Amino acid sequence: MERDEAAQYSNKGKIMIGSLIGAGLGAAASIIGGIKARKAAAEANRMLDQQKAENQAWYDRRYNEDATQRADAQRILQMTMDRMRRRNQAAAGTAAVMGSSTEAVAAEKQANAQALADTASQIAAAGAARKDQVENQYLANKNALTQQQIGLKNQQAGNIAQATQGASQALMGAGAAVDELGEAKKDRELYEKIWGK
Repeated sequence: MERDEAAQYSNKGKIMIGSLIGAGLGAAASIIGGIKARKAAAEANRMLDQQKAENQAWYDRRYNEDATQRADAQRILQMTMDRMRRRNQAAAGTAAVMGSSTEAVAAEKQANAQALADTASQIAAAGAARKDQVENQYLANKNALTQQQIGLKNQQAGNIAQATQGASQALMGAGAAVDELGEAKKDRELYEKIWGK
């Protein structure tokens, strides 16, 4: 009987030590998990910051473009000027052959100049509309990136809370195991006093 009780107390001590080791490992795992989560969140934040910088650079470049210097606008202006030049030459040739007045040639040139001004005005209006689109897209991208960062910050806060809770629970378990180990030691001492070694 004495041996059974002694073995029981010995096993209880081993279980307590195992509990302490398990609690220590649990706390370490929580801390390591928290560190890894923090590193992953820092990398995600870096990537989001890079996307924000790229979005800003895109906006600065596109918003400040001169609409008249774009390839499509230059093509339209060049086609309009070529058409004007041909019409002015035709009007001058007709005036020379038919003997028309210089007023008719001047009127044709004025009409062509007005056509060029109208074309430039349409390009400017299209440029303003394009700037509005660029600004709207920039703001939408900026808002989406900001929402992603807010979500990431919330996730980080949750991870920290979870890691803290896991470490706390592990340490509480270790404390309980220490208490039980202390009780087992007291029981063992009492047993030895009563029954001897």
